[in-house]
Amino acid sequence: MDITYLGHSCFRLKGKDVTLITDPYWLALGSQPPRQPAQIVTVSHAHPGHSNTAAIDGQPRVLRGPGEYEVAGVAITGLPSFHDAEEGKKLGKNTIYLIVMEDLSFCHLGDLGHLLTPSLLQDLGKPDVLFVPVGGVNSLDSASAAETAKRLSPRVVIPMHYRSEAAPKLGSLNSFLKEMGAAAVAPRPRLPLTRANLPEKMEIVVLSSPLTP
Repeated sequence: MDITYLGHSCFRLKGKDVTLITDPYWLALGSQPPRQPAQIVTVSHAHPGHSNTAAIDGQPRVLRGPGEYEVAGVAITGLPSFHDAEEGKKLGKNTIYLIVMEDLSFCHLGDLGHLLTPSLLQDLGKPDVLFVPVGGVNSLDSASAAETAKRLSPRVVIPMHYRSEAAPKLGSLNSFLKEMGAAAVAPRPRLPLTRANLPEKMEIVVLSSPLTP
């Protein structure tokens, strides 16, 4: 399994036979993830920064909401949540995706705008890898993101949806790292991952992307 950050909330999970891409984006500056094929695309909500499926080549199965899915041997559960702390009254709904692929579990929180409810915590269990928004404004801020990561206690935490040249209004990555007590984390271009090489304790991994932080 190889994990690459394409920017904003968009990741590529590349397995032996299947590639899955989360939340492909189009942002105000005209940025979009590099064109590439995938068999599966997950969309957390319909905002252009998270739903530009036209940027993905091939004929992928596009998942756009809650439900249980199995695509090309990948088990995916979409869980309903909200884009704000007022049950969607301001910004609408959000879908959290729990992805089981090549004996690893991944939780992509999308643009989650509230702390996880007891029901969601139970449904998500303890994922191996957590993709968590940290930039605030219209999703979790650094403090709430850190609390969410600690509650879920995954083996790997990968921050996303933070300030970049294309999204200058979001909070900084450094604010989240300080909340987690990990101020100095060098970015990696990619993360090769198997069950055998999962860290024993929770580790924060920062991945570089085409968008300039």
